[in-house]
Amino acid sequence: MRFRLQYVLTTFLALALASCGGGMVKRVSEPAAGIQQLTVGNDGNWEVELRLRNYSSMPMRFDDIALRMKVGDEAAGTLSAAPGLSIGPESADVVTLRLQPSSPARIVMADALAGGRSLFYELEGTVKATPEEKKQRSFEVKSRNSLNQAPGLPGVLR
Repeated sequence: MRFRLQYVLTTFLALALASCGGGMVKRVSEPAAGIQQLTVGNDGNWEVELRLRNYSSMPMRFDDIALRMKVGDEAAGTLSAAPGLSIGPESADVVTLRLQPSSPARIVMADALAGGRSLFYELEGTVKATPEEKKQRSFEVKSRNSLNQAPGLPGVLR
């Protein structure tokens, strides 16, 4: 009888412990940012569709963006905004920003568009985001990528 009671208690404790660990682990990961689309306006200013990626397992509110942008080897300017945008876990969303690029960056852009070449860009700076039920955090973001001309859409790169 004692052996059975010990076996029943051990099984009960094992099941109780297993049920405690069944909750979802909440993990905060560094977000990422990249350019989804860049449109050169008639006035020479750029409309930048910035894709924000939340790699965390919980929703995050993106409160502040300050990213220095380079095209080729030239500084273009700073993409800055306070979108207050909430992005779900392991999801992404897009924020549209306007940029008045530097003259050297405009030349690099015009050269890439005229020659039908890819445009290499770099983003570096900070993104402030608030994970669900937590304090706001500042994340360092650095990304490099390239954009190609969208077929049939003059002045649009993706």
